[in-house]
Amino acid sequence: MRKILFGVIITLVVLLSFKYCGDKQKEETLLKENSTLIQEQIKNVGKLVVTEGHFSEVFTYKNSKAIFADLVNVEKKALVVVNADVTIAYDLSKITYSIDEKNKTLHITGVPKEEIKINPDFEYYDVQADYLNPFEAKDYNNIKETVKKSLMQKVEASDIKLNAKNRLISELAKFHILTNSMGWTLKYNEKPIDNINELTGLKL
Repeated sequence: MRKILFGVIITLVVLLSFKYCGDKQKEETLLKENSTLIQEQIKNVGKLVVTEGHFSEVFTYKNSKAIFADLVNVEKKALVVVNADVTIAYDLSKITYSIDEKNKTLHITGVPKEEIKINPDFEYYDVQADYLNPFEAKDYNNIKETVKKSLMQKVEASDIKLNAKNRLISELAKFHILTNSMGWTLKYNEKPIDNINELTGLKL
């Protein structure tokens, strides 16, 4: 009888050990599958997010030069019409992150800075210049540099940057939806993101 009882106990211990090992393996497999799914999602989101805008401006360029011992000023001027296409892009393939499988946490450690590109088209009207002060290559270069600086200021003050950031946040929100659905935690620079609205307050 003792032998039978001992045999039953041994059998139960073996079965429980197999069940524990099997459950642990399932849990590890699930964690691996979850982390793989997160990595795939990051790759899918890792694309170029582009916001486009258009600006039109009219500039007046003037330049004067004193000649003959500063007795005479000769002037040149032009009316410049500029139409510019502007794009603001985030290359999300450059997002840096780490996955903590043990604590079921996705850490986003860095988001790439926006890339602003301005492509202006110049049209020159009413170009007036003196023989002693003609239009030169440096004048056109000065006009282009001045216009680009002015356009950059207008881009910074416009809604296009805000729209670009909103698109970025909508892409990052996909990480929150995914991690939340799997019972994981999303952190940005060690700050837990409990809801999507918290993303809007981050300094990205």
